[in-house]
Amino acid sequence: MATRSKARRRALEILFEADLKGADPRQVLADRLARVEQMTPQDTDPRIGQYAIELVNGVMEHVDRIDSLIGAYSIGWTLDRMPAVDRNVLRLGLYELLWSADVPEVVAIDEAVSLAQQLSTEESPQFVNGLLERLRELKPTLQP
Repeated sequence: MATRSKARRRALEILFEADLKGADPRQVLADRLARVEQMTPQDTDPRIGQYAIELVNGVMEHVDRIDSLIGAYSIGWTLDRMPAVDRNVLRLGLYELLWSADVPEVVAIDEAVSLAQQLSTEESPQFVNGLLERLRELKPTLQP
């Protein structure tokens, strides 16, 4: 698995854990980073790379706008009714789509769909793809 793909998955794990706990993802990230510093080479928890840290912080910096856009354009699904994995995959994908200039749009969408395929329901990849594609089309009108 490519380095950035691993970072996306790690960021998703942090966002998902925080979502389930009702915690701030930045605190979950800080807790994980503290645990990583105490690890020995025999421990199995992978290190958290710089890109995963950037993703978590970036999502949280723009979470209100991200959630507003997801809520406005996801037909038939409110943000709180979505599976937590899908909600956080969409947050990551939309963050990369709108705020990560070095990530091609197609890569941001493909990576989000891949995470949904690996970790969510059978219908999730199609839902994630459709919503992010729609937001990609609207991107020029969505920029802050």
